[in-house]
Amino acid sequence: MMLHCPPESWSSGLLKALVLCLLMLGQPAQAVTLVIATVDNGQMLQLQELSSDFKKAHPDIRIRWLTLSENELRRYVSADIDTQSGQIDVITVGMYEVPIWAQRGWLREIKPDSNYGVDDLLPNIREGLSSDKKLYAAPLYGESSILMFRQDLMDKAGLKMPARPSWADVAKLAAKLNDPANGVHGICLRGSPGWGENVTLVTTMVNAFGGQWFDMGWRPQLDSEPWRKAVEFYIDLLRKYGPKNAALMGYNENLALFRAGKCAMWVDASVAAGFVSDPQNGPWAKTVGFAPSPSAMTAKGSQWLWSWALAIPGTIDASREAAAQQFISWATSREYVKLVASKYGWRMVPSGTRKSTYLVPEFRKAAPWASLELESINSANPRDATLLQSPYMGVQFAVIPEFRFIGDVLGKLIAEALTGQISIDQALSKGQYTAKRQMVLGGYLKAAD
Repeated sequence: MMLHCPPESWSSGLLKALVLCLLMLGQPAQAVTLVIATVDNGQMLQLQELSSDFKKAHPDIRIRWLTLSENELRRYVSADIDTQSGQIDVITVGMYEVPIWAQRGWLREIKPDSNYGVDDLLPNIREGLSSDKKLYAAPLYGESSILMFRQDLMDKAGLKMPARPSWADVAKLAAKLNDPANGVHGICLRGSPGWGENVTLVTTMVNAFGGQWFDMGWRPQLDSEPWRKAVEFYIDLLRKYGPKNAALMGYNENLALFRAGKCAMWVDASVAAGFVSDPQNGPWAKTVGFAPSPSAMTAKGSQWLWSWALAIPGTIDASREAAAQQFISWATSREYVKLVASKYGWRMVPSGTRKSTYLVPEFRKAAPWASLELESINSANPRDATLLQSPYMGVQFAVIPEFRFIGDVLGKLIAEALTGQISIDQALSKGQYTAKRQMVLGGYLKAAD
């Protein structure tokens, strides 16, 4: 059996990868071992637990999990794909990577059987995971951003959430709900640096404030007035009413805070709804309310669109590809949704992927956020997400190879501005310089532009 171990030059997740490789020693030669790299969020951890059902039906397929934080996963998977190392058999990717990597031939087409129901996938999700109308990643779940709030705290303060709140509304509510004496933050938002962390949220705020990443000439707009207003609003909100260590708080950290009753409001992924409303959190969990992601001068692009999906690297050999196709088809099927429901209840099923899930009465009853999630996903338009016309596809990112580096650099700069190490103007000026340099190097711009 071929043993896949990551190169020693890989620093991210190296210890976990080495442990994984040691575990693979001694496996029967006839067994196919799939190395699956995934993110450490709730839905993926559920998948790991339930994969025992898959292994019972496929005793010749063994699974080794490599579970990493969101930023670590992106670095690890990107390193494997960029170098074509072939150390991973199934990768967890999103709607940013798939179109780019598929065009480069770095992913295998997903080919489920006729019972899979590709046409059952939500159009926005399916398109974002396709290239030339072929599916290159299968969605485990899809999401948009929504506003989650403690209705019990709202009632106690005599407040009411608008049907379609603005960021100005959120700021006013956060000021009144902020209760440091009782350990309750008025607002929780992503502050951890990275294009998939703080930049994800900030980009939707920039869209709402009328901004964009690039104009139609591919000139970066990070030093524009909408960017300054959005970032200033974001930082002011967190400094006044957010956790003191907000720059360290990503999705998982804010989820833990909300579940502990320490967030009055949280704008983040709709996939979190089932977890924040878990009765085990406390008696207040049953009162959690849901509203659309806040708008500003426009609602266009104010809610993001994303899917964590499973894909197969192009470097995989034929024997493992067949096993990978089988696993992905199982993990993203209608039957898997039912399996999750049977084990954890309909409130916890992976939604945001299939039309059929939203037609299940038990799901609609258990998930009061279901209609909002579906509306948000369907209305998010990655081809028209900014007030002014933009040349790129994507709501909270731009589907170009250069974006990953630009977004990560800007994420660090915004985190530094949040903690007071640099000013907002310095952060955006440095971000603009980095973005312009990358666009020149990528051939989008001339140096004089």
